[in-house]
Amino acid sequence: MAGHTWQTWSPSWVDLETPNAARVYDYYLGGSHNFEADRRMARQAMEQWPDLPKIMQANRAFLRRSVHYLAAGGFTRFLDIGSGIPTLGPVHEVARELQPDARVVYVDRDPVAVAHSQLMLEEDLLSRVVQADLTEPDELLAQPDVAALLEPGEPVALLLVAVLHFVPDRLHPHALVARLRDALPPGSAMVLCHACREGRPDQVGPHQDIYARTRTPLTMRGREEIGRFFDGFRLIDPGLVYLTQWRPDTPEAVGPHPERLPGFVGVGLLP
Repeated sequence: MAGHTWQTWSPSWVDLETPNAARVYDYYLGGSHNFEADRRMARQAMEQWPDLPKIMQANRAFLRRSVHYLAAGGFTRFLDIGSGIPTLGPVHEVARELQPDARVVYVDRDPVAVAHSQLMLEEDLLSRVVQADLTEPDELLAQPDVAALLEPGEPVALLLVAVLHFVPDRLHPHALVARLRDALPPGSAMVLCHACREGRPDQVGPHQDIYARTRTPLTMRGREEIGRFFDGFRLIDPGLVYLTQWRPDTPEAVGPHPERLPGFVGVGLLP
């Protein structure tokens, strides 16, 4: 997106003085699609947890590796739910390195993230952006662009990367994932990344407190709870692991303390 100014990627109605989670995430990644209000919130959070940028960067690196893995296996359809703003190595760019005709539907409930994304991708004929809520799966699946992507014939890669920890237990996140799983064509896949309680238990309370002050409170779950999201899927090697441990580009990329980036990730395949 080099050369874009805020006028060309930000709708005129967006409040630039209110922090937005998707733009804060972009700031952690080192991107340019954020504003001072977003940077201020990010800096405040980093005072509490200095590793936050490393965690977000490891999350995006996992997304890249998993999409590349699936594209290498022949996947050409990707459904990215909770996508935020597709900056710095977005799904469509990574997939098309190996599958030039890869189709991607980005889904987010945040109207600000959706509006930014629609402007940025308006000339991309193979990408679609949909405003829908993971916690209302029937409405999400009924969206025309989503329904078209899920038509029988080819498997679909369902991406739930750093989104399920924003779904509280009272909304039954495992049932939501099961509903999405049942709508996938045979042979489909799910990519999952979820903040976990293991690794840095000292940060669970403070980090959840930070997000409790935003519109997107955080629920960090344990390994067993996260593993249950893969019910009905066959986890591929290396299974459910910390962010940097999933098929690293080099052994050194794992780092000496992968648990310091407390998120479990995995990729599962449907029969």
